[in-house]
Amino acid sequence: MKRELGVSIYPDHSDAQKDRQYLKRAAELGFTRLFMSMLEVSEGKEAVKAKFQSIIHYAKELGFEVSLDVSPAIFSQLGISYQDLGFFAELGADIVRLDESFDSATEAMLTYNPYQLNIELNMSNNVLQLENMLSYQANRPFIYGCHNFYPQRNTGLGYEFFIECSRHYKAQGIKTAAFVSSHVGNLGPWNVNDGLPTLEMHRDLPIDVQAKHLFATDLIDVVIIGNAYASEEELVALSQVNRYQIELTVETVPDISPIEEKIIDYPQHVRRGDINEFAVRSSQSRVIYKDVANPAHDHQAPFAYGNVVIGNDDFDRYKNELQIVLTAHEDSRKNKVGQIAKEEQILLPFIQPWTKFKLKRK
Repeated sequence: MKRELGVSIYPDHSDAQKDRQYLKRAAELGFTRLFMSMLEVSEGKEAVKAKFQSIIHYAKELGFEVSLDVSPAIFSQLGISYQDLGFFAELGADIVRLDESFDSATEAMLTYNPYQLNIELNMSNNVLQLENMLSYQANRPFIYGCHNFYPQRNTGLGYEFFIECSRHYKAQGIKTAAFVSSHVGNLGPWNVNDGLPTLEMHRDLPIDVQAKHLFATDLIDVVIIGNAYASEEELVALSQVNRYQIELTVETVPDISPIEEKIIDYPQHVRRGDINEFAVRSSQSRVIYKDVANPAHDHQAPFAYGNVVIGNDDFDRYKNELQIVLTAHEDSRKNKVGQIAKEEQILLPFIQPWTKFKLKRK
C-alpha cells in the first residue's frame, strides 16, 4: 500500500492565513493527508461550516485527502443524523474519523453512505471493533484506521500495545495512520500540549526518526504530524524520509578511508539471510571491492552495539564486508568506520534476514 505523509491544523485555534501557508508548503513537499479535529468545536452548525469549508476546499485544491475527527457528541451538538453524513460531504471531507465507537452495526452502515466518505476507526483500543464491524458486512474499501495522539506526557501508547492494536487492521488489509510530534508546533485540540505523538517513546525523538520507526513496523501507511505548525526544517526532514526501506544515519570516524566511504554509500545494502546475533552483515561490497586495499585503523578497541565496521586487509576474503554490530565484541581484522546515530538505533531490530536497507553518512 502506498505510504503517505500528513499534517494537522486546528481552525478553532489557528489563523486561517497561516493555515493556508502551512498547507501550501506541505503540499510542495509531498504531503497528501490533512487531519482536522472537530472535537473541540463549540459553535453552531453554520459557524462550523463557515470556519471549516473554506480551508478544506483550499486543501483539496492542493491535493490533500481530508480527515475530520468527530465523536457521537459532535453529531448531537450539530444536529447531524448518523444516517446522513451529508454535512461532512458538504464541507468537502474525504474521511470521517470516529474518535469514539458506536455499536459496530452503526459504523458498518456508515460505510455505505451515498457520499462515499471513508469511515476511519480509532485504532488505539485493543478491542474487536473492526472485526465486529466486518461481521456486520461493512463496506471494506471505505474503512480506514487511525491511532490517537496524546497531548499529555507519559500517556502515549506503549510500543507492544501499539503493535498489537495495529496488527488487527493490517491483517484485514485496512489503510492505517499514526501521529508524530513536532518539537516546534504548539497548536492542538486542547490547552495541554506536550507534543502530539501516538507512541510515548517518540515524544522527544527527532520527527524524522519518529516517522522512520512507524514506517519500519510495516504496520502504518500514513504518518501525520499531530501538532501545528511544524518548522520548515521538520517538514523538509520528514519529506526526505525513505518510506519504503530503512535508511540509517552513520556518524563516521575521522580516519575513515575513501573505499570505506564508498562501501557505506553503496546504493543497496542487504542483510544476509543466514543471520546471527553478533552483526548485520552486508556482503556484496566484499565482492565488488575484493581487490581494493583497506589498511587497518580504529580496530583495537572493543566494538559496541550500533558500531559500523568494515573488514580490513587482515581479513582475507572478508575484506571490505560491511557489518553493523549487534553484540559487543573485539576483532582487529575489522575497522570501526562509524556508528549508527543513537536515536536511530531503535531501527536495528527491524533489519531481518534479507532486509534491504540504506546508509547515509552524516
